[in-house]
Order: sequence, then C-alpha cells, then structure tokens
Amino acid sequence: MRRSVLAFSGLALFGAALTACSVNRFERREPWRDQAEQVCLAKKLVTQTEFITPAAAIDGPGPCGMQQPFRVTRLGNGSVILKQRMTLGCPALAEADAWLADTIQPAAELYFGVPVAEINAGSYSCRGRNNQPGAKLSEHGFGNAIDVMSLKLADGHVITVKGGWRGTEAEQGFLREIFLGACQRFTTVLAPGSNVFHYDHIHVDLARHDPRGLRRICQPLIKFTPQLGGDGPRPLSKPVPPPRQPAPPQAPVDIEEDDPYGVSPMSKAASPTQVARAPARVPAQVPSAYTSVQAHPSLAPRPAPRVAAVPEEPGEEYGEPLQLGAPPPSVEGPIY
Repeated sequence: MRRSVLAFSGLALFGAALTACSVNRFERREPWRDQAEQVCLAKKLVTQTEFITPAAAIDGPGPCGMQQPFRVTRLGNGSVILKQRMTLGCPALAEADAWLADTIQPAAELYFGVPVAEINAGSYSCRGRNNQPGAKLSEHGFGNAIDVMSLKLADGHVITVKGGWRGTEAEQGFLREIFLGACQRFTTVLAPGSNVFHYDHIHVDLARHDPRGLRRICQPLIKFTPQLGGDGPRPLSKPVPPPRQPAPPQAPVDIEEDDPYGVSPMSKAASPTQVARAPARVPAQVPSAYTSVQAHPSLAPRPAPRVAAVPEEPGEEYGEPLQLGAPPPSVEGPIY
C-alpha cells in the first residue's frame, strides 16, 4: 500500500513539473503592460454592459495575466455574437471594438450588403508561442491578442480566413480591407502569407516591438487598394493610434507564431470541427452576390482612400495560389 501511494505521489509531482515547464516562469510581466491597462481604464475606453463584464484579476501562472480582465460574449453594443467567449484586457478590447465599428462592419456592408453577425475568435491563453513548452510567452497570455478565424454574415454566409483569403473576389476584398484596417490599430497583424503558422487566421495584438511602442509588424505586404473611405475621410468611433514605423526585417523584433485552435499546425491531422466551414464556391455561370464585386454597381471601384494603407514596397503577387494548408513536418528554424 505504501509503495502504491509513493508511486502515485511521484507521478503527481512529475505531472506538476511538466505543467510548470509549459510556462516560462523566468519571464516577468513588463511594466508597460500594467501601465497600458491603467491608462485604458482611466480613460474609460471600455464600457461595462451585460455582454462585457469585469472579472477578477488574473495573476499567473508565471507572468501571465492582467489587472482587469473583461469577459466578452458580444461586441458592437451587443450586435455581434462571439462564437466563443473572449477574455481580454482593456487595451485590446477597446481596439477590437473600434476595429469592428470602423472597418469590419463597413467592409461587410460594402462587399456583401449585410453586416457581420458572428465572429469566431480566440483570446486569452497562458501558453508559450505556438503552444511550445518553455517558449517565450504569447501575447495571448496577457489578454493582449485576438485570433480571428471566421466571420458569419447576417444572411448566414460564413467567411473563413483560410478559405476566403484566396476565395471569391468579394471575400478576398473583404478580408484585405479588415486586414489593412487592423494594421492601423494594432502593432502586430499577421495574416495568411505572413508565415506558415497563420494560414487559417488573422492574428492581431498590441505588443511593443521597441521601447516606445512605435514600431509595428503588418504582414504580408499586399498590393490592394482599399475601397473604404474612397469618398473622403470616414468618421471613426475612436481615433486611430499615432502612425507607427514599420519594423525593419533585420530588427530583432518578436513575431507572434501561434495556433488559435490549441493544436500545432505541425500536427499530422486536425479535427474537422476545428475550422469553420468555408463558403461553397459558386459556379461561374451562376450569378451571385459573392462571386464578384462588379456584380453590384454600388461596389464599383472607388478612388484610393487618403490614409495610406501599407508602405510602397514589393508586395504579394497573386499569380500563383498561396499554399494555405498546414506546413510540412519539417520546418527549418526555431518554432516560437
């Protein structure tokens, strides 16, 4: 009996050690994170509602957590359902709501004629990047990041990032609009084509890539002229942050490489329920509101907006299809 108890205790301690190794406890929560929360709360950038409720502070394990987390079930004053409840800090939540109001909903109306009714997104998770034990902590561990996997319109049409990035003309335009809109608000925005880990979602966060927080990462670079704001400056629900400098490729900046489904893209197989269903392709001979922006006179190309979208650098070419599937079993370089 004594031996069995000792054996059980040993296994329990071993399991606890493995759990402890999953979070890098040598890291410390940077002071700027708490300061950013305090400023956001002092300015009352987040309003408590029946869909946005404050929760107890999260302190650990390790440096994970935030002073004032918010549990969120809907955005847009309750107009947009979240498929899964999100836990976010004040800064990320404030920018997410502004991104929805200023870019996502106008883009949905422009390209599809109906608003977004539901978003499938991931948020807080105390883990290393790409779910690797001992890796540098993800911005998700501080309630400072969001992964958008799919968006459902009011008419039931589902636009997945994985399928829509190379989907119909309207889907491509819509996703690129919200991608560039995110680049104006967040310091890190990664979409399909940025690296092998973001083939099925758009990652946004408010990480600091330099001491003053002026550098940003917005990848991939794309050749796309936004249609929003073509008639002049658009009214914004919240002013955009001051312009930030693009982080040069050689700079030692942190790039988030994560997996919103909790399963590494390097795995051999994934459950079919993990990815939102991509919209069905419509045959070319059948007219559809989703097959081309030109199908709607109101969606005719407009002049480029006054706000610059991306730096004038060589961008992404669309001649050859992008490989959006999971990466091969062996990938050179470190996995974060």
